[in-house]
Amino acid sequence: MARKEEPKIQPNNDLEKKIIEAFEVFDHSGKQVVDVREIGTILRSLGCCPTEAEIQEVILATENKEASGNVPLVNFLPYMCKAMTEHRYYPASAEMLLAAFRYFDKENRGYLTKEKFAQLMLQEGEPFTQEEFEEMMQTALDPVTDTIIYEYYINQLMVAPKDVYDKADEIELERKRKEAAAPKKRRASSLLRAAQL
Repeated sequence: MARKEEPKIQPNNDLEKKIIEAFEVFDHSGKQVVDVREIGTILRSLGCCPTEAEIQEVILATENKEASGNVPLVNFLPYMCKAMTEHRYYPASAEMLLAAFRYFDKENRGYLTKEKFAQLMLQEGEPFTQEEFEEMMQTALDPVTDTIIYEYYINQLMVAPKDVYDKADEIELERKRKEAAAPKKRRASSLLRAAQL
């Protein structure tokens, strides 16, 4: 028997709309499902900066249990709404990035050599792939000095969109307002005590 087509998920707010739009770019079948290999790209398109381990966490939490290798929107949407209102995967601040670059610039020159930067990106911490590194170098490397002038590079990084996090903040603020305005639920025991007085 043919499986019934799931109804298309409609967004309830601007945050959900942004997440759905980013998801749908990679939903090639139009069935509100993407390949797990697309999750990192979807997160980054939303302005998130997850580590590879965090991408795996998202996949584990949202992957279709019956058809592994796929992430359905019905699992992804609520998970990402919660993650974004909690500011998980939030990009580092300019100050934090500057402090990191200065830590590796022992001579306090204001730049890192291409070789030092390559060592840091390809061998230290959570290493980048060669392809990711080369893509980064297109923006990071100053063609005149052949170095990474990190204050300039940080300015290039800071143009990344964070409007989805702004929408998440609006949603969370509205949720807190509604919660504060809602009548407080009282336990049955406290109601009984009040009735006995």
